[in-house]
Amino acid sequence: MKKKGSLFEQIANTITRWTGSGPAFGIAALIVVVWAVTGPVFGYSETWQLVINTGTTIITFLMVFLIQKSQNKDSKAIQLKLNELIAASRYTSNRLVDIEDLTEDELDVLKKYYEKLSDVAEEEVDIHESHSIDEAVKLDAVKGKIRRGGE
Repeated sequence: MKKKGSLFEQIANTITRWTGSGPAFGIAALIVVVWAVTGPVFGYSETWQLVINTGTTIITFLMVFLIQKSQNKDSKAIQLKLNELIAASRYTSNRLVDIEDLTEDELDVLKKYYEKLSDVAEEEVDIHESHSIDEAVKLDAVKGKIRRGGE
């Protein structure tokens, strides 16, 4: 099922994997050490400082885009895996599939609901007793009636 993707994606994946490796860190550290050692040779001139500043700025600028690409891909893969778990479990609500497309305000509303669900679930003996907000509220209402002596 593995596909290669676009040329940019292949290059981005390769660079991202390599730059996160020990050898890449070693090379970067070596460059900084060589630059620092050459400071006295160049009299700590402005050009000497400009070399490291320009180099690190360019590399950082390009890496931001590669890291973002990698993050977007990883995030998409995680969302798909979570959607599969939600869809496959009888104890989950399918209303949560694709919630990453909601606005921040809509997510805050859902968070409040789940905080309420958590409060209700804390009273449960079996964590699988309720699996949605609606069922948790209904179950809590039934239990409330029973505790008050009603039916």
